[in-house]
Amino acid sequence: MRLSNPLLSVVLATLLTASAGLPGWHPRGGIDPVPQLRLMAITELKAVQGGHFVTEADINGSPVTVLVDTGATMVALSYEDAEKVGLKPHALDFNVPVSTANGVGKAARVQLRQIMIDNVKVRDVDGLVLQQGVMRGTLLGMSFLSRLRSFAVEDGKLLLKN
Repeated sequence: MRLSNPLLSVVLATLLTASAGLPGWHPRGGIDPVPQLRLMAITELKAVQGGHFVTEADINGSPVTVLVDTGATMVALSYEDAEKVGLKPHALDFNVPVSTANGVGKAARVQLRQIMIDNVKVRDVDGLVLQQGVMRGTLLGMSFLSRLRSFAVEDGKLLLKN
């Protein structure tokens, strides 16, 4: 049996729509479908006193105060922040030598599922967890920043684009 052109068009349109998903349609249970199109995400951070950029980031689903540090090679989490984001630092292997403002120490390599600042999100970010008491807070280093489309400092503001 041969399909006529109008019927073939309807069948093809239906198949294409079904494979791409219906715009605005969300399955039951609150689970959103994986987006097919992602627009650029941009956020702007204002410098605090001293010219540093401090903000709240969502790391692995938990809010953490971070200091953006272009001089840090990696995202470096304090032991306490690592606990907060579910990394279980007591079970990590602290075998990576690191130089910090407090001297030389050891850190543990970790993979962070995601880091998000406002709507700027990066998945699978390499990081380090420092031993307990070595550092307070978390540094958001180049292992995050280099994965962005761009970042720039201008007029006391840091612009992150993804």
